[in-house]
Amino acid sequence: MLDELYMFTVIVEQASLNKASAELNLSQPALSRKIAKLEQELGALLFNRIGKRLELTRIGQLTYDYAVETRQQHLRYLKLVAEYKTAGRKALTIGASLTTLQTSLPDLIQTLTASSPELDIKAITGKTHEIVTLVRERKADLGIVASSIDDPQLKCIPLFDDHLVLVLPRNHFVMDKGLPVITDLNGLPMILFSKGTWYRILTDELFEKYRLLPDVRMEIDSFEAILRLLHTCRAATLLPKSYLRPEMLKDNDLIVIPIRELEATKRTTSLIHAESESLSPAVRLWIDEIATHYKRV
Repeated sequence: MLDELYMFTVIVEQASLNKASAELNLSQPALSRKIAKLEQELGALLFNRIGKRLELTRIGQLTYDYAVETRQQHLRYLKLVAEYKTAGRKALTIGASLTTLQTSLPDLIQTLTASSPELDIKAITGKTHEIVTLVRERKADLGIVASSIDDPQLKCIPLFDDHLVLVLPRNHFVMDKGLPVITDLNGLPMILFSKGTWYRILTDELFEKYRLLPDVRMEIDSFEAILRLLHTCRAATLLPKSYLRPEMLKDNDLIVIPIRELEATKRTTSLIHAESESLSPAVRLWIDEIATHYKRV
């Protein structure tokens, strides 16, 4: 019955027998027979068929809720079996956005491995909504995202606040008339992070709010590459404050310029995880360790 229940959930979620058969790589008549078999075993109809539209019956809705819960339990069971087979190895899967991967994850990994040298850490990258889904579906033990998450299935622990800062090569021409202000970004040669992340969205919102049109020379998805190219291109950039370290600035002969309007571009980086009762004791301990680490910083 497990197979039929899974196929049933796919039909409900796709809202179409045709789309479900394509996803399952099964012919539509074969899929219809599977659902008919399930209805026969249950002794009740799961769908009301209104033309080409499928509408769940009350028993169909109950069956869908049960099927989803059963699937989640099955995934948890498979995960426990995998953990048992690799007994003695400690593993932690962290979901993080590309920007978070570059800004927060290195420090976080260093903190965890300092106390647990044998810890095997796996990182999965994605956009914030993808990380939320990974954690919700237990494909990641925890997630680090650059926002606060309001999800009834997840816990959200704020770690720290971050905002954008202006980074320039030392002796950049924009400094000739004194400390730059926000309007000096208009027409300024800049290297920016690639589109599609919270960080770039925040940057574009800032430009739109103050009606700024910088001279964008490059768009790159690596903070390190941006820093290395600033001198060569005589360009500036906006980076999350959390990423910058004194040694980074020194090695690349760069300076950070405080601009009041940039401090308003605040984002809260948070740790998200499933309900504590569903987590292993080791994962709960690591979550507490991460939260404690950021309280001390």
